[in-house]
Amino acid sequence: MSIVVGTAGHIDHGKTTLLRALTGIDADRLPEERRRGMTIDVGYAHLALPSGAIVDFVDVPGHDRLVGNMLVGAGEIDAVMLVVAADDGPSAQTLEHLELLDAIGIRDGIVAITKADVVPAERAAAVADDARGLVARTTLAGSPVVVVSGVTRAGLPELVGALEVLAGRVSARSGETGTGGARLAVDRAFTVKGRGTVVTGSLRGGPVRAGASLRLVPGGAAVRVREVQARGSRVDAVDAGRAALLLAGTDGLPARGSVLTADARVVSTSRLLVALRAPAGLGSAARRGIPVDRARLRLHAGTARAGGFVVRGPRESIDLPGGAALAILRLDAEIAAAIGDPFALRDPSPAATAAGGVVLDPWPPRGVSRRRLTPERAIALADAVAAGDAAAADAARLDLHGAVLHGPRWRLADDVAAALRGVAIGLVTDHHEADAASAGLPMADARAELALAARRRVTLGREAADHVARDIIAALVDGGALARDGDRLRNPARRPGLPPETVAAMDRLEAALSVAAPPPLAAAAQAAGCGVDGVRALETTGRIVRLEDDLAWSASTYRELVKRALAMAAVGPLTPAAFRDATGSSRRYVMVVLEDLDRRGLLRRTDAGHVLGPRAVARMRAGPVPVPDADPKADA
Repeated sequence: MSIVVGTAGHIDHGKTTLLRALTGIDADRLPEERRRGMTIDVGYAHLALPSGAIVDFVDVPGHDRLVGNMLVGAGEIDAVMLVVAADDGPSAQTLEHLELLDAIGIRDGIVAITKADVVPAERAAAVADDARGLVARTTLAGSPVVVVSGVTRAGLPELVGALEVLAGRVSARSGETGTGGARLAVDRAFTVKGRGTVVTGSLRGGPVRAGASLRLVPGGAAVRVREVQARGSRVDAVDAGRAALLLAGTDGLPARGSVLTADARVVSTSRLLVALRAPAGLGSAARRGIPVDRARLRLHAGTARAGGFVVRGPRESIDLPGGAALAILRLDAEIAAAIGDPFALRDPSPAATAAGGVVLDPWPPRGVSRRRLTPERAIALADAVAAGDAAAADAARLDLHGAVLHGPRWRLADDVAAALRGVAIGLVTDHHEADAASAGLPMADARAELALAARRRVTLGREAADHVARDIIAALVDGGALARDGDRLRNPARRPGLPPETVAAMDRLEAALSVAAPPPLAAAAQAAGCGVDGVRALETTGRIVRLEDDLAWSASTYRELVKRALAMAAVGPLTPAAFRDATGSSRRYVMVVLEDLDRRGLLRRTDAGHVLGPRAVARMRAGPVPVPDADPKADA
């Protein structure tokens, strides 16, 4: 079992000295840090507790100009050890660090009152009381307070005992929350000559083994873990705590703030739907209240930081339980984020903690789906995230967006799905009412109308909306709410196929086209009372042959015309005039027929007239000449 504990506190309050006394490790790794006697960047140490649990310490800078580096270390810790010097008492950075820890929601910790060897016991006790009162106003309320000395080692056994209790509490709490896979936020990246790229960070969410494949977010590049190290030793795998990974497949050094993960929930984003909390307001000049709309601030999340501004317009101004408020953060750069990630907001000038919060949705609704952002939906999502209920959070997010991609398919909120089912059934009903003689609504028309209806309700691209429309129709057909006949949808209460009146109209139209010089198709269909469905059915079943948009023959009549033309061409070149006279039609009709037969290879045009084409000749050589099919499509 491993936990990550960060140090916090004012400069020169003895954080690094205390860690050296506890662990025997100097967390100041940079030469400049050792020369100046102050922590500049994040340092690391570890301690094996008597129970066998491992505490990985992250030592952060205490200088006010290095708060950004402090937050890199504090962004991925499980608990904190707040260090307050007994001679100075709580100081400026004590308060600022405590505000930031409260902002990112650190709930487990220990307060260590250091330098007990340089003050009377009464002074150390008074400082302990002051520190206890400060943490009582934050998420660290109730944390134990231990008086120690890193020089004389007084109080260290009590501190180790408090760390044992802390490790058990953190482990129990981490077991209550689900995970989607390993996740390591990069705080350092460097190249080892002859080996490759190494990244370090605090691992959470699941184990990482040598040979594992991970995603680098932002960017999405796939990388392979060649080697795993924990606390300076090569291991087959690491489950939690501090880890160093030797990578293959990287193009350049991963940036501090990027995340290596196997968790599909971690995405790259520059827009966040968040729940904001006002800062603890510990100092006399501390800021209070939720940041206002368009406030320009700096986000610190995990090991990443990015500038951005707060959006709290009329639609986003929603109050959440516990004094929190909804907002959208629009960032200057993309970061890796997932639902439930904590963060802090700082005002860089003058420097102050502006807010804390948690990510509710790393991809907030856009477009028409923003209209679904209501207080009820926002509160449901915030409650689910606060409870750590991943299933409830997914359900609340689906209700907020109306449609979300889940694997290869789109899932719809219940109200959206119900509305689209109603639209689909209404389209079919309206079609039957408008054209009682129709066999049903063409499938393509139904999908197009339904996809448009979906895009009016939720934010979907064209392709996504088409997939949604197909799924809705398929579900209605499977459930029996609609019936499908080929490429048509109908009310299942209606008989399949064409209505009797349409069949009768088709017979009338076929009869009208059974002449060598038929009337225009549109006029003949209107006179016969045969609608579009009837005409299409006549074509589909081969009962009529349409050669032009408004010119068609009955199949039997066209077959006779073809037979007559081939017979005449077999005797000698067939001229349009001779064919016209033989059929009693006109040049307009015979030219259409002859051109069709030329195109099909049954005739061949020559200067003298039309003679048998290659296909007709081949058929003659094969035996008695069969009469070609009347439908040109049959020869295609």
